[in-house]
Amino acid sequence: MAAFSTLAEFRGLMAEAPGPNSVAKTAAEARNTQLTKPMGALGRLEDIAIWFAGWQGNPLPRIADPQVIVFAGNHGITAQGVSAFPAEVTEQMVLNFQHGGAAINQLSRAAGAKLSVHALDLDTPTADFTQGPAMTEAELVAALQAGWDAVNAHTDLLVVGEMGIGNTTSGAAILHALYGGEAENWVGRGTGVSDEGLELKARVVREGVAANPSTKGLEVLRCLGGRELAAMVGAIACARVERIPVVLDGFICTAAAATLAAEFEGGLDHCIAGHVSAEAAHIEVLKNLGKEPILSLDMRLGEASGGALAINIVKSAVACLSGMATFAEAGVADG
Repeated sequence: MAAFSTLAEFRGLMAEAPGPNSVAKTAAEARNTQLTKPMGALGRLEDIAIWFAGWQGNPLPRIADPQVIVFAGNHGITAQGVSAFPAEVTEQMVLNFQHGGAAINQLSRAAGAKLSVHALDLDTPTADFTQGPAMTEAELVAALQAGWDAVNAHTDLLVVGEMGIGNTTSGAAILHALYGGEAENWVGRGTGVSDEGLELKARVVREGVAANPSTKGLEVLRCLGGRELAAMVGAIACARVERIPVVLDGFICTAAAATLAAEFEGGLDHCIAGHVSAEAAHIEVLKNLGKEPILSLDMRLGEASGGALAINIVKSAVACLSGMATFAEAGVADG
């Protein structure tokens, strides 16, 4: 895996990132027309399998080493009272992940995925972005590199998620900066804030965007994001360079990924949306990114939970493309 020490070097790696393997994709499309089923009978599973084949570079793709990564970070914005929970919960939940007691532990195990957890300077929250940038450039680069380095060399399907009290406010601020509209359109209840808390979040988002008036992807991430959001971007970028398919998780993961799409054309072509969360703004982000979610189960937990749950759908799609017999192989008339 490549390394970088500046944003310029990171941008250079992304600029040179390869696209999908067109030969493998074309072969997968041709095979799909010959499988023992009517064309289109498996619906979106067919599209998912062909997409996966192109990025893996294999017309008979396999998923043997899926990886789920959860990044944790703390936000200075919590001093504004934007969360129903104190910042200490971030570290407590990291311990829960490490001890196997969280939902993501169970969902990763059910999907046959290796789970890793990375806590990023929890004792040093990012700055309050209503007063200026959340991170320096050096802090952003360090978080991007932490995410990049967290991707295993043999990973063939990646899901990234987060834990960080206050990060729904950070995600909403990023989207307000990137897409405009009213701050109220992007904020949600997150961990369960009251109506008054919702109004407070909208005010904080407005103030944060006013204090950091940029619309460029990585600069928005630096000014309004957090270390765990930046690490997710780093991991997703690494996957793009290594041609590893990615399943996006929920609202915060997608908000972070949106900065990569804003910075690099085609930066998220290797990504598919695992689900649409109960955070009302998530569907709007997905529409802006042109991503149709696989699942809609009213989940709003984060932690990579929705993305991990979608792994089994992607596995099923790939298994059908690679494992089903063709009409000729099965001796079945194809009409």
